[in-house]
Amino acid sequence: MGIFTRFSDIVNSNINAILDKAEDPEKIVRLMIQEMEDTLVEVRSAAARSIADKKDLNRKLGSLEAELADWEDKAELALRKGREDLAKAALVEKSRVASAAETLKRDYAAVDDGLAKLNEDIARLEAKLEDAKARQKALLARHKTASSRLAARKRIHDYKIDDAMVRFEQYTRRIDDVEGRIEAYDLGLPKDLNHEFASLEAEESVQKELDELKRRVRGGSEQEAG
Repeated sequence: MGIFTRFSDIVNSNINAILDKAEDPEKIVRLMIQEMEDTLVEVRSAAARSIADKKDLNRKLGSLEAELADWEDKAELALRKGREDLAKAALVEKSRVASAAETLKRDYAAVDDGLAKLNEDIARLEAKLEDAKARQKALLARHKTASSRLAARKRIHDYKIDDAMVRFEQYTRRIDDVEGRIEAYDLGLPKDLNHEFASLEAEESVQKELDELKRRVRGGSEQEAG
């Protein structure tokens, strides 16, 4: 279904208001341009017909003017020859032709006025069409810019996630290493009293380092989540 229902709807339209209400402004502006271009073709066709009508009327007027002059010449000839009756008949024909010529002149003037109005309509419609095309270019540029910005932000977002995951894996691996060192103290060593106390002291030191690493991991995760 068309956006406009008649020519006046186009030239009197508020393109901003139409686009503000549209769910898909790009689609609507394309439809507007298509309808404006179709209407412009129709108006130009009407103007072409008016131009052809003017030329036809102009030829007919020329023919009637020549016929007027001919009947006047015939009336003069009849009077010179003493044929007043023929002179009157010639003048009657001249009057008939003059009346027809006046009718054609009125028709010509009406067609000429209509053509002038069509020319104004074409100019107004072309201005409206240019406005719509300019808005279409602006909409397409905005869409392209928005798409580019969205893609760039997505890349940045993905990069941050990947980077956070790598750092988290590094922290996890370091924790695994520390825990492995704790467990290694008990491998292959005698279980005398001095060794037990030494193991406790070493375990306490390593546990502090482990706790510190875990605190840093939690802090880094909270920052990434924020």
